[in-house]
Amino acid sequence: MILIEKLLQTVVNQDASDLHLTVGRPPVIRLHGRLRNLETSVLTPQDTVSLMKSITPERSQQELQEQGTCDYGFAFGDVARFRVAVFKQRGNVTLVLRLIPNRLLSFEEIGLPPVVKKLIFQPRGLILVTGPTGSGKTTTLATMINHINERADRHIITIEDPIEYYHTHKKSIINQREVGVDVPSFSEAIRRSLRQDPDVILVGEMRDLETISAAITAAETGHLVFATLHTTGAEGTVNRIIDAFPMNQQAQIRVQLSVTVIAIISQQLLPRASGKGRVAAYEMLVRTPAIANLIRENKTYRIDSNIQTGRKYGMVLLDDYLYELYERGIVNAEEALLKARKPGDLQAKIEQKISGLQAAQQAEKGQAPKKKTVEDLKMKTGTKVT
Repeated sequence: MILIEKLLQTVVNQDASDLHLTVGRPPVIRLHGRLRNLETSVLTPQDTVSLMKSITPERSQQELQEQGTCDYGFAFGDVARFRVAVFKQRGNVTLVLRLIPNRLLSFEEIGLPPVVKKLIFQPRGLILVTGPTGSGKTTTLATMINHINERADRHIITIEDPIEYYHTHKKSIINQREVGVDVPSFSEAIRRSLRQDPDVILVGEMRDLETISAAITAAETGHLVFATLHTTGAEGTVNRIIDAFPMNQQAQIRVQLSVTVIAIISQQLLPRASGKGRVAAYEMLVRTPAIANLIRENKTYRIDSNIQTGRKYGMVLLDDYLYELYERGIVNAEEALLKARKPGDLQAKIEQKISGLQAAQQAEKGQAPKKKTVEDLKMKTGTKVT
């Protein structure tokens, strides 16, 4: 019989990020971004039902029966917490568990751009952390909230679905509300929180128009609001927010957004070239008068060039950050290209660097420059070159 405790301990021991339990396959962990089978028997329908019942609260089991899916968080003793998604496929129960480490990480450990340390102490405004599922947004938010909690006397309210990182009261008071347990919805929780004397509000996810609107209003009325979106890049994030509103409201939202946005942090997680662990790559937008004008005047297509010239403000484009990680040998070219916003441009830059290195090496040996071939690039970078 497969015991959930042994599986969870394996995830913790190996520092895996996820555990997949699905019928017809042994338990699978995601280690350094790659899926790996555990050496156990293949799971049967009875196995997954039994494993699900051993950790799933009664209310979530009820939700699974009614909706065919449920999400919740639970503590694995004092070792770690897990975020769990249970769903049905082909009539069988499937579980995906994500490890949430108990230890909160520092800015240095997750590699956040240094400018963020200053921005999170602004008295009001909107800080957005964006990226695809599994890109480390929750960890980034937890790090920023913990940094405030340790250094400032604030009332922090988090609205999450489910609660992942548990925070304790330090210099700040911190109250964590779980959607479906403590409050019915994100938008309702934001509206209610405005009467609870908050300084900082964390919105786990801006899922719909109502939540986006409530978050912008909270930022506009004198609160520091942190929120996440499943978007890639600063430009895409601004467009996504504006496009969520009806046409007749978009001009007004552009004005509100140009005033309230403090920063947009867009991130991706990549496996390290060493094969051990993962590293985050960031795109960083900081609101300046020029950026505010672009948002207000609906010229978001010029945001990228403003980020590129805004290094002195701490700004950086995702592809430039990826190139720096590649240049320092932290990630390989293939992984960088998979996460790039403009892979063609990044590939050209990488190829140019390789050509320069080859020419320098040949000059040292007194050889004539050798023409670089596609095969050379494949061999040197591990990159798919067409």
